[in-house]
Amino acid sequence: MPAFAGAGRRPRNDYPVPMRRPALSPSVTAALAAALLFGASTPLAKQLLRDLPPVLLAGLLYLGSGIGLLLLRLLRDRGWRAPAMPAGERAWLALAIAFGGVLAPLLLLLGLARSGAAAASLLLNLEAVLTALLAWIVFRENADRRIVLGMLLIVAGAVLLAWPGRLAPAAVGPGAPLIALACLCWALDNNFTRKVSASDALFIAGLKGLVAGIANVALAAMLGARLPAAATLAAAMTVGLFGYGVSLVLFVLALRGLGAARTGAYFSTAPFLGAAIAILAFGDHVSPAFWLAALLMGAGVWLHLTERHEHLHTHEPLTHAHRHAHDEHHQHPHDFDWDGREPHTHEHTHAPITHAHPHYPDIHHRHPHR
Repeated sequence: MPAFAGAGRRPRNDYPVPMRRPALSPSVTAALAAALLFGASTPLAKQLLRDLPPVLLAGLLYLGSGIGLLLLRLLRDRGWRAPAMPAGERAWLALAIAFGGVLAPLLLLLGLARSGAAAASLLLNLEAVLTALLAWIVFRENADRRIVLGMLLIVAGAVLLAWPGRLAPAAVGPGAPLIALACLCWALDNNFTRKVSASDALFIAGLKGLVAGIANVALAAMLGARLPAAATLAAAMTVGLFGYGVSLVLFVLALRGLGAARTGAYFSTAPFLGAAIAILAFGDHVSPAFWLAALLMGAGVWLHLTERHEHLHTHEPLTHAHRHAHDEHHQHPHDFDWDGREPHTHEHTHAPITHAHPHYPDIHHRHPHR
């Protein structure tokens, strides 16, 4: 006989209850922490470029991410366990790895060879814009004027930080279309990863890092690069583990709770956070543009943090697997012996329900809006 939610403990079927979203949700915290770690990796990677060619460094950063995260997963699970991922999601993950882990870095490198570094930094801010546009137009993710304005302010701050002192039109160079395509690939990657964000974030991020690392190290070897000394190798892979790996895990968790557009907006604060770390740790010069960018990004983040989206909505029947507790959205039977511990992970089915409460476009709220 199946064990129902709350079996063996105080009953928890006195729902419905009011659902109150915390002032700063864990998903928002994860998105900002992901931006902080990735932003911190930029000045550190800049120091490593003194000893490593760019292509090899990119490969080692990704490889450190992939190997480190998969080892953490082995320790967490005390051995290898196949991820609980529905068959339909595997195609989305494969597309995310292909576009974000293989195609995007290759297109970026080809574009960098034909463009100035400052112009390339400017163009890379297209990723956040394209991520949001794809989420809103193609994947039908909800956005109101407040979110759009916040997104524009954050991106404006990032653009201001990346804008060179005197950027002539010719400075962009013929590599601009390739860099723009790289941004499009990463934007697709972000939206594809949103489709699988309910699955194990460690597995998703570890596999993406491993594939991207192998691809980039192989490319570096083809270009004649050689592995550095052990200390430099360890430093690069450690930066990759935290700045690319742990950051990506947090990014996936944020996608699970916020959707692609909002996560991309929070993550686009990474250039500001990286610049702040460079100023504090390495004594970089502070320009008036830095403070204006900080003001723009702060205003954009505030608009997102103070968002309140609430209306009557209907949950369609849904079957998936992710870590959860038995809240209003998770009242289901168990076909296995359950010890009552929460949160836990297993495949479960959501029955149809209609209610109203504050929510984001998370994995349980991807409904259409009229």
